[in-house]
Amino acid sequence: MLRSANEMNILTTDCQYAARRDEELLEEYRSAKNREAFNQLVIRYEAELYRYLYHYLGGNSANAEDVFQTVFIRIIERIDTFDSDKKFRPWLYRIAANCANDFLHKRKRFNVISIDEEFGRDGEALTIAETLEGRETLPETKAVSDEEARRVRDAVNLLPEKTKQALLLVYFQGLTYSEAAETLGIVKGSMPGRLRSAVDNLNNILKRQSQVRNDKT
Repeated sequence: MLRSANEMNILTTDCQYAARRDEELLEEYRSAKNREAFNQLVIRYEAELYRYLYHYLGGNSANAEDVFQTVFIRIIERIDTFDSDKKFRPWLYRIAANCANDFLHKRKRFNVISIDEEFGRDGEALTIAETLEGRETLPETKAVSDEEARRVRDAVNLLPEKTKQALLLVYFQGLTYSEAAETLGIVKGSMPGRLRSAVDNLNNILKRQSQVRNDKT
């Protein structure tokens, strides 16, 4: 199929910016106000950042969309504070976390989803990741899966904010320890301990809740 000249120009532009590093794109916008460079950053992080905010904000898509837009507005407002010797991704997530926290504080509530480590259901070992990642399920099991996800959300709400963030960034978003530590403003060496503590606490909460439900039946 032949493409128009305009379509070819768009494709060429997309390819040109797609090959650039995040930091180069941000600098291109900062120095030359090149909107195409900034748009490429938005496109590049759209899916993963929305997913992060969706889970951070308790599975509310409207709230996630609102905060997503706020994040990139905040980036434009604070672009001069970005250290060109640093990586863009941790800076982006730090801004996203701050925007999400601001949003939640205004509404006096905290609803965050996190992941990983096994917990039990009728003798079957599951991982929190399997519960939350939206994997395909049979219609008759969807209600059970939704209920499990709600229980995990409720359990995570009881965790300290710092451990919630560590779990989200490393286990769900796939940031490296270095990136997550930079996002949280802590040293890399403290990440394993923080994650282990978060996972242990989360599973203890889930087990206690499961025991309470069993005692009621």
